[in-house]
Amino acid sequence: MAAPRLVWILFLAVVFLGGLLAALPDRNVYPVTGEIFVHELERELFQDAFPSVHNNVEEIPPDVPITFHARLLGYPDLPRWLRYIQRGPYETAFLYGSPTAKEKKAGRQTIEVKAYNRHTYETVKQRIIFNIGSSPDEQLPYQAEFFVKNRDVEEVLPVEAQQLFQQGVDSIWDQDDLHIINITSALDRGGRVPLPIEGRKEGVYIKVGSIYPFSDCLVATKSLDNEARCNMEQQPVLACHDRFYPVFIIDWCNITLMDLSSPSTTGPVLISGDGVLEDGSEFEPPTDAPEKTFLYDYLLTILLPLLVALLLCLFLTYIMCCRREGLDKRDMATSDIQMVHHNTIHGNTEELRHMASSREVPQPLSTLPMFNVRTGESINPMQRRYDSAHVPLILDQK
Repeated sequence: MAAPRLVWILFLAVVFLGGLLAALPDRNVYPVTGEIFVHELERELFQDAFPSVHNNVEEIPPDVPITFHARLLGYPDLPRWLRYIQRGPYETAFLYGSPTAKEKKAGRQTIEVKAYNRHTYETVKQRIIFNIGSSPDEQLPYQAEFFVKNRDVEEVLPVEAQQLFQQGVDSIWDQDDLHIINITSALDRGGRVPLPIEGRKEGVYIKVGSIYPFSDCLVATKSLDNEARCNMEQQPVLACHDRFYPVFIIDWCNITLMDLSSPSTTGPVLISGDGVLEDGSEFEPPTDAPEKTFLYDYLLTILLPLLVALLLCLFLTYIMCCRREGLDKRDMATSDIQMVHHNTIHGNTEELRHMASSREVPQPLSTLPMFNVRTGESINPMQRRYDSAHVPLILDQK
């Protein structure tokens, strides 16, 4: 009886876990090197795949909170060139980035995406296969990077926003063969998070490339006069500054022009050496590291504080012990003065008593016992047998 029950429990557990974790079919995408790639994670697609909706258990409202987690299959995070953005569980999520020639060598990359229902804790996963290819234009030698101040990165990722920005760039470049190479959030460049005030945006960098040279308007941004105005925190004077306004507000002092047509400006060349690995190589730590003596570190961190503590103890010992003789002498001098003062008072008292006892004058009557001031008679109180308090005053006076 125990074996069938155990099998039944395992079967229910498998059915339960299978209901919580559903899967969508794999999807193939084809990014190319040197161009921005944006993939939108469709909320409706994942929402319809939740087990509760698929099994008609309950109807999920359209505003259900859904969050995503994306990672490279077999790794805990995304590849270096790919980024993920979602502002909140009710917002659209994007995977975006610009692959380079290094990723093209790797060929295919599989990204696993999991969608979580924050109400029912259901999970749906999907594998997105990135087939990275080469761009028809292998290299765009003339590249310009603009900083848009009034937009966040997720606001320029949709195709409509990219086309609108590209139209503005076409009008100032006088060309229609332009490509958006990359889109980067200002926070990824070390920017600060804006205050939670309406209208404040993080900002976004948009890099555009072309095979044709820069226009006169773009070259004018790097003139000496305009750079001087930028140093004084003033906007440069340009004839094309309003081509993006009011949809996009461009910081013309923060524009970068890169001319890669000549080999000398193709970028910094990494020299293999300490800290720089060659492509495809692995770090091999040294096996025979030289021995390092820690004697000087020991003397500096241990013996020096002990020496300072020893000198402090010796100084305090000298003050408390060796300087005690002077204190004793001062105490003895003070004690002698007090004794002399006491002896002087005692001697004066004895002298006054001796002078009083040697006087020959009779003792004052007022000092005698039971002296009567009126009669001058002295009565011994022991010889009086009656109570004087009951004798009349006249008889008592006689």
